[in-house]
Amino acid sequence: MAVDLVTFFHPQFWSVDNVKQIIEVAEKSPDLFWNRMLDTVEAAGLTGIEPTFSPFNWQHALKTFGSVEKFSEALTRRGLTLASGFFADLEHGSDIADPATRVRVFDLARRYAEVIAACGGDAMVVGLPMRRTRGADQPLFVDLPYAQRLAEVLNELGAMTLRHGVRLALHTEAHSVFCTSRDVDLFMLLTDPLYVGFCPDAAHLLGSGADPVTVTTRHIDRLVVAHWKDATGVMPFDIPIDAGIHDSHQQYFCRLGAGRVDWPAWARMYRDHKISGWAVLELDAAADPLSEMIASRQFVETTLLPIID
Repeated sequence: MAVDLVTFFHPQFWSVDNVKQIIEVAEKSPDLFWNRMLDTVEAAGLTGIEPTFSPFNWQHALKTFGSVEKFSEALTRRGLTLASGFFADLEHGSDIADPATRVRVFDLARRYAEVIAACGGDAMVVGLPMRRTRGADQPLFVDLPYAQRLAEVLNELGAMTLRHGVRLALHTEAHSVFCTSRDVDLFMLLTDPLYVGFCPDAAHLLGSGADPVTVTTRHIDRLVVAHWKDATGVMPFDIPIDAGIHDSHQQYFCRLGAGRVDWPAWARMYRDHKISGWAVLELDAAADPLSEMIASRQFVETTLLPIID
């Protein structure tokens, strides 16, 4: 089991008052920042990490440790692997029709794929662009022409990362263009299965009104990696989609097993389709990440693994 590093995005863990101060800790004391995170993941009994957005990203890790090799050594000393990497650079403000933007995104993805492979991973999880707030003066319609343009980019990205041994997997982020069951079906249809895979996030699917097991089963042949995360219910579609959208999501997320995801059915899906590979736990901004990770790991080991095995 691995954990997405967004789990550590809570001020209490860093003994500060707000998110801005977390970023200040990361910049002023990068060694403390990364070593404390990695030590905590090791103490929780997990064996992998998924870097995410700044300052929990691969660029900050390399800046801190000095090289890919030294970052990989820091993981290996703790019995950890870079299980997968979250690529967030398409989520906000990316105009994929702009040639300069495409060059920048592809260069970032290529360098990230090289880091993932060098650290023992084989999956890049991609967050797709966010929708615009429903009722906005200039709405964004996720229709066939839009999806075809984006799918073309995703196919090219998948082909490029695969040259480095890294599979591309689309993440079901709530309020993005890839969150409802219809969205998943649309982009799975339009992307090439040889190059573009699937990363279902159980909480984000449920929060978007979908059944995580039904949607994932429908595209089980595309599954590369999954985010094992729980949610309390469906999120309103009218939440303002702005810089604070991810903060708005947090009130709907909860510890694994404490929400409404049907985890026994999820485990039976893994068993029936003989799915293996990384389960990436994701606990958005946990105030006490060590206890939350341990509780989630124990829930998987005692409740779900007996079903899968």
